[in-house]
Amino acid sequence: PKPNFVTITDNYEGKRLNSPNDITIKSNGEFYFTDPPYGLEKVEKDPAKELPFQGVYRVDTTGKTFLLTKELSRPNGIAFSPDEKTLYVSNSDPEKALWMAYEINEQGNIAHEKIFYDATHLVDKEKGLPDGLKVSKSGIIFASGPGGVWIFNKEAKVLGRIKTGEITSNCALDTNEEYLYMTADNYLLRIRLKQYP
Repeated sequence: PKPNFVTITDNYEGKRLNSPNDITIKSNGEFYFTDPPYGLEKVEKDPAKELPFQGVYRVDTTGKTFLLTKELSRPNGIAFSPDEKTLYVSNSDPEKALWMAYEINEQGNIAHEKIFYDATHLVDKEKGLPDGLKVSKSGIIFASGPGGVWIFNKEAKVLGRIKTGEITSNCALDTNEEYLYMTADNYLLRIRLKQYP
């Protein structure tokens, strides 16, 4: 049988989204996603682009779309902390290569924002930009960025880095969080993880 696809959202206030990129689903069924311009032929200068910004959005359980922020130039990877009180978003811009941390209020919107970690100074030295990210059940953040995959605790302390030597676009954990999988240029990589408390 053919799969049945249902569009959750394709516009904001009647204007077509740029090219939704990464998504995370909150336990209450709400969707949070980033909308950079990468899917448009001429990126942000594409004449088909209807929104004058790149946004981070929330879609509630009724299907209504809410703009959370339009301040990031290249919003990309997105993930929640285990308690769902912090939303992490990567910005894949060589001039502002950083990860953001947004405090989420009870309504599901941003209450406070801060730069979680700024890696702009490494862009000219190592391959890659902040891109896909995942958060473990214990709150450890695995984030692809300059040089490979960065490993942070919730205080933004760098616990380690996995240097792939290639542009690393994404990472994922297996169900038991025993392995980390990485996409690095034309490689699919896997590494066994040390267990963090």
